Amino acid sequence: MRIIPAIDIIDGKCVRLTKGDYSTKKIYNESPLEVAKEFEAAGIEYLHVVDLDGAKASKIINHKVLEQIASKTNLKIDFGGGLKSDKDLEIAFNAGANQITGGSIAVKNSAVFENWIEKFGAQKIILGADFYPDNSGGKIATNGWQEESALELIPFIKGYQQKGIQYIICTDISKDGMLEGPSFDVYSEVLTAVNDVKLIASGGISTFDELPKLAAIGCEGVIIGKAIYENKISLKQLEKFIVAGL
Repeated sequence: MRIIPAIDIIDGKCVRLTKGDYSTKKIYNESPLEVAKEFEAAGIEYLHVVDLDGAKASKIINHKVLEQIASKTNLKIDFGGGLKSDKDLEIAFNAGANQITGGSIAVKNSAVFENWIEKFGAQKIILGADFYPDNSGGKIATNGWQEESALELIPFIKGYQQKGIQYIICTDISKDGMLEGPSFDVYSEVLTAVNDVKLIASGGISTFDELPKLAAIGCEGVIIGKAIYENKISLKQLEKFIVAGL
């Protein structure tokens, strides 16, 4: 299972939010590059970068930060936040992103998102399946998690798998930034219902012990944010996990 630390960016700084609420912003470092270099020094190969300014503006904003991290580290970066047009994607890829994540666009303009899969290739495009849990697994949310759609999580994923999607970041919004543990049951349900997808767990990671459990369920990757920044999981622990090849 791939370990993928998260760097969320507002005004060029490394921040974290709780449940996507901008009023809960906490700045952890003025330099996202410095943070990225610390991750790389711990043997981490992957990075999840979210342009929170871009998510608000519905267009890419912090591509210079992306370019800086990509040019000064060897991290493989997936980048998201407000990407809405082919132009946004071209800027992101030219700035050094290995993959991009589309969430709201996949709900609100499926024709554009499907075209991205075809134009850039399924290896380059990640489906952002951000959900609020309910009795049916969950309802997909959009627009920086401010709006809940009528779409159900598993049919949403299945629909895009049929269009070629392989990578899915599955985020339980109710758990994001809460340090209360991830949605093991939902991820198990998704992986039982949908075969041959690379599911990346996101939201609520709080302790190191949760990582082997996610690997055992079959998650292809895990995004870890606040647990690292609040020292709930150390980079040394992550380094050992990676070396062990779990």
